[in-house]
Amino acid sequence: MSAEATSPGAPIRRRGRPRIDLRRIGRAALLGPVSRDRLPDALAHVADAHRAHHPDADLAVLQRAYLLAESSHRGQMRKSGEPYITHPLAVTLILAQLGAETTTLTASLLHDTVEDTEVTLDQVREQFGEEVCYLVDGVTKLEKVDYGAAAEPETFRKMLVATGDDVRVMSIKLADRLHNMRTLGVMRPEKQARIANVTRDVLIPLAERLGVQALKTELEDLVFAILHPEEYARTSAVIAAAADGPDPLTAIAGNVASVLREAGIPSEVLVRPRHFVSVHRVRIKRGELRGSDFGRVLVLVGEDADCYAVLGELHTCFTPVISEFKDFIAAPKFNLYQSLHTAVVGPDGEVAEVLIRTHRMHKVAEAGVIALGNPYAADGTAQTTEPADGEGTDGEGTEGERADPTRPGWLSRLLQWQQSASDPDTFWTSLRADLAQDREITVFRTDGGTLGLPAGASCVDAAYAQHGDAAHTCIGARVNGRLATLSTVLKDGDTVQPLLAEDAASGPSPDWLDHARTPAARIAITGWLEAHPQAADSGQPGVPAGREPQSAPPFGPGTPRARTASAVVEQPDAAVRLAGCCTPVPSDEVTGFTVRGGAAVTVHRLRCPAVARMEAVGRAQVAVSWGDEQACRVTLVAESFGRPRLLADLTEAIAGADAAVISATVEPPSEQRVRHTYTLRLPDAAGLPALMRAMREVPGVYDVSRAQHPAGAL
Repeated sequence: MSAEATSPGAPIRRRGRPRIDLRRIGRAALLGPVSRDRLPDALAHVADAHRAHHPDADLAVLQRAYLLAESSHRGQMRKSGEPYITHPLAVTLILAQLGAETTTLTASLLHDTVEDTEVTLDQVREQFGEEVCYLVDGVTKLEKVDYGAAAEPETFRKMLVATGDDVRVMSIKLADRLHNMRTLGVMRPEKQARIANVTRDVLIPLAERLGVQALKTELEDLVFAILHPEEYARTSAVIAAAADGPDPLTAIAGNVASVLREAGIPSEVLVRPRHFVSVHRVRIKRGELRGSDFGRVLVLVGEDADCYAVLGELHTCFTPVISEFKDFIAAPKFNLYQSLHTAVVGPDGEVAEVLIRTHRMHKVAEAGVIALGNPYAADGTAQTTEPADGEGTDGEGTEGERADPTRPGWLSRLLQWQQSASDPDTFWTSLRADLAQDREITVFRTDGGTLGLPAGASCVDAAYAQHGDAAHTCIGARVNGRLATLSTVLKDGDTVQPLLAEDAASGPSPDWLDHARTPAARIAITGWLEAHPQAADSGQPGVPAGREPQSAPPFGPGTPRARTASAVVEQPDAAVRLAGCCTPVPSDEVTGFTVRGGAAVTVHRLRCPAVARMEAVGRAQVAVSWGDEQACRVTLVAESFGRPRLLADLTEAIAGADAAVISATVEPPSEQRVRHTYTLRLPDAAGLPALMRAMREVPGVYDVSRAQHPAGAL
């Protein structure tokens, strides 16, 4: 993937992570192919790391992949002067250290061959099989010659779609970006900043969501050094100064180990240093740092039950900081992460954060989906972990797709909305906004299912997540059994039931965009509003301003007409809408005015205040008549005294008249008086007087009238 070159003095060195000697491997790579009976010297680091996780791995396929990569990249050099083969070797080593299986390592060795050499996908497929070919194709960039400025967003779209079918694609991409970021020193500062920005906005959030913390934390530090060099230098100086001072964490870790030995709990107790960005965040949060703020105590045990046994011992023998306790074992994070978090006060008053997890949890916490091995193994022995965001898995998968037990809910949602974002700029902007949501919540549906949504999501987001485009007709929701507005922000564990109107002509209001947090909802709402520009003139949120022109019998001999519902105007090819300010119904005396240069006609009652205003500014009237259709939509305002069950009694009266509620609002009580506004659809306008009488007879209601809102600009 056209890896970037760098100076030997990379700005950050990941503590405790071995680094290959690029220059030495470069010399080994230049020696060319070796005999079949031994591994090339340049591949030895990868082989050792791979065998540490997979002792029985067959290295023959890695040797073949290396020989193909080395021969095809021979003669290509990185900008720092090393042979190009050092880049795929370094990417493969990163993945091998995290425990990736052989297929992933094979593809990582070959990941730039199709993009940068004469090797074709057909050759990769023929020599290494369909799986490796799929992974290599997934991380291959689209050509700028073909896509221009859209090449980068469309490459990421292609990569994400491939990741939806095989998460190992993104694993290779993350390792590739990590090595490029490690070796970015020789690039121009502006290009370093551009790559760092994309890494911060897209790659780091993806690493977080896939649970690959080992890659995420180092990427954060590298981006921090490039985009905020002064803050990075200050943080580096603080860490260096702390290294020369007392180390309270080591003492606390020793005390913890002693307590667990006496309790007979087999465990391993380590001090886990914080990375640069973590220290920077703590410093911003707390101001002056304590000695225990530069790391955390990590306790590793064998079984899940041991985690809680350790927690009990710590809270018994030390003073716990209860507000710091979090149980991510019983309720894992959406990225597979599991641990117990707590904090205890040491003998000298130092507060130390403690992480408690099993060895398996630790592996998943570090390597995320990479630690799952091959989720597509035919023998079914691959380790899998249930998604933690409550959305379940894809099961069998649709025809032509591979069932992926590791696909989390956020990825499924991303794959769904990206199909609607055909414009590269819309996709790129929406992707960054989606990945900026750093926390998820789970809400329950009334049918027993669940929805995974970003924190801060509203009922609008839940409606589109559950019903797709059908949510255009949403008029409200029930949250935990109570009526709620669409702008209501949902909390983790809420039960939500979007309420949809029976009228398929209803549509979203532009105001909905203020409450939508998910790209799926925003793209769907924006698409509907662009297809119905007259909705912006509507006086009623959630109700379309009009309908598309329909063909109809001539109004008079040879005279075309346009209509909506039963309103007919002598205006060919014009959209017709009933004004939201007065909601005329059949039998009302009505008139019309053209809007948007004659493209549409708005129908008003003759007594509507807007009519006098339009006449005063010289707007010509358009003749309107009522057709045969008697169904109508009307807005009624009920004035009442506040009392219990008033809303339920009014709703029952409306239902008794066979009217469907399109939308309803209740204003806050003022001097014990309550104002209810209902937009209703009646099967026959003749039933309107009876409906209004039934509503007036509800105890506490002292007036019911047709809406007469001040009309907006037309």
